[in-house]
Amino acid sequence: MDKLKAMTAFVRIVESGSLTAAAQRLDVSLTAVVRSLAALERALGVRLLNRTTRRLALTDEGREYFERCRRVLAEVEEMESALTERRLQPGGRLVITAPVMFGRLHVAPLVAGFVAAYPALRAELLLLDRVIDLLEEGVDLAIRIAPLPDSSLVAVALGHTARVLCASPEYLARHGEPRHPRELASHRAVRFTGLSGAEWGFARGAESLRVAVPEVLASNQVDAVLEACRQGLGLGRFLGYQSRALEDAGQLVRVLREWEPPPVQVSLVHAQARLLSPRIRAFMDWAVPRLRERLA
Repeated sequence: MDKLKAMTAFVRIVESGSLTAAAQRLDVSLTAVVRSLAALERALGVRLLNRTTRRLALTDEGREYFERCRRVLAEVEEMESALTERRLQPGGRLVITAPVMFGRLHVAPLVAGFVAAYPALRAELLLLDRVIDLLEEGVDLAIRIAPLPDSSLVAVALGHTARVLCASPEYLARHGEPRHPRELASHRAVRFTGLSGAEWGFARGAESLRVAVPEVLASNQVDAVLEACRQGLGLGRFLGYQSRALEDAGQLVRVLREWEPPPVQVSLVHAQARLLSPRIRAFMDWAVPRLRERLA
């Protein structure tokens, strides 16, 4: 058994989520993939995957082996790249994830420019307003807009974005502009569920408080909440980059500025590894300074 080929096949199975998809990515038959996995499990003396007719699930041993295989294969790729021009012209598939609106505004243009500069590379951009497991879902890099807990991920700081409270000029003309967070109890709220719960937090100096604002609309899509806020349905809390265009156009007004909570950290994260693949390193070199400039 060619151990490196078997390890590669195993990693592709996990990343693809099915034996059939792995066979397509490897350009081999399904039978060859099944035999490779069976031979690898026999050689190791453990079951790596629990297989049913509907899904594959890593065993505890399979999860540990998968993470080690990725590191080993990354080291092999790095070693081979040192002997070729791939370091200068990275190739292969790069998978990046980002929050929907931030990805659309800031990441997608960078990815398009990066792929144009490196024609041997293929990129996939996943725009999701949820946190995913990079290893389990085969993602190379992620934009995270939140405080980062201690984990095995490596984070590169890009900057910060404010948490702002906005309303339309028409709404403020009808209901008045709040001067203190406690006044929000008599107002109406539209809420982006991906950012905040039913209570909104505020801080000024050493003082902090949480306020429940009567809610008239909530959505997991920020564009829908921004439009409702623009139409005067209620006050809305957003991240600074989400509302900036409407603020600049005079369609939203930022209120209670002195009570805004601390800004949120924006980071580019990847799985911990001693050696990064050339395509990941190349994208980081390309994207990090440009994203920092945008966030500045």
